[in-house]
Amino acid sequence: MSATRYTYLGPAGTFTEAALLTLPEAGTRELVPLASVPAALDAVRAGEAAGAFVPIENSVEGAVTATADELATGTPLMIYREVLLPISFALLVRPGTELGDVKTVSSHPVAQPQVRRWLAAHLPDALWEAASSNAEGARLVQDGKADAAIAGEFAAPLYGLEVLAHDIQDSANATTRFALVGRPGRVSSPTGADKTSMVVWLGDNHPGALLELLQEFAVRGVNLMRIESRPTGEGLGNYCFLIDCEGHLAERRVSETLMGLKRICPQIRFLGSYPRADRRDPAPRQPGTSDQDFDRAADWLARCLDGRGES
Repeated sequence: MSATRYTYLGPAGTFTEAALLTLPEAGTRELVPLASVPAALDAVRAGEAAGAFVPIENSVEGAVTATADELATGTPLMIYREVLLPISFALLVRPGTELGDVKTVSSHPVAQPQVRRWLAAHLPDALWEAASSNAEGARLVQDGKADAAIAGEFAAPLYGLEVLAHDIQDSANATTRFALVGRPGRVSSPTGADKTSMVVWLGDNHPGALLELLQEFAVRGVNLMRIESRPTGEGLGNYCFLIDCEGHLAERRVSETLMGLKRICPQIRFLGSYPRADRRDPAPRQPGTSDQDFDRAADWLARCLDGRGES
């Protein structure tokens, strides 16, 4: 395995690359752009890279399904870091192109819904064409295969393009979350502002099945940050759930939750415990859910077993 190579969703000029460059270690790594999220992650699985940096969710469109499905299936991987990047889109064109000349617009499928209203107002008749990334859309414009691309302004000089319109996103606060993913290894030490991710499968579809799963978190005071359902591919109605919760696996409330899920679910995939990118303090804990509370309860139970129980 190359210990100094990180792959990422390319080509050069993607928001993924911009987010990756915010990591302190990015300057000491060989950064290799690949054409798709699966390709970036497969390079890690094959031992060709130490990590892959990929988009995982967007505040407007939700999960990046290609990443979600890759994490839920195939050889297991783990998340080690996350980055939050504010997203601002621009309309990139070849020099001399005017708005009336734009008949086709290219971008990643996650980007198009984020500028839907702008496109409807300014380019209602333009045909949108999907690209593997926003930077790839810019490259298609450079090659004359599309008239305009929706991408970050920073991609314009890389592909000899001009910015025809700035800040065309419909939401002023759009943010994309990216994750550094590697092969399973030792979990980093807790920081006090951490997140734990997992994939959970339901045993069968019966009334209250999802509630039973969620109760494992609730009774231990573990706050859910995200839950996303994805089809398992085993027929209609069969889903798994990608879950992010507050806390670290080293905390008793989180470890007890995962053990509870393991008891009732046919399959659970641990995706890692890692620092929260927003560094926010966790939600207030319910009484009785600190590590000290778990330790006191375990000590009391041990005394009960020894005939030394007390209230």
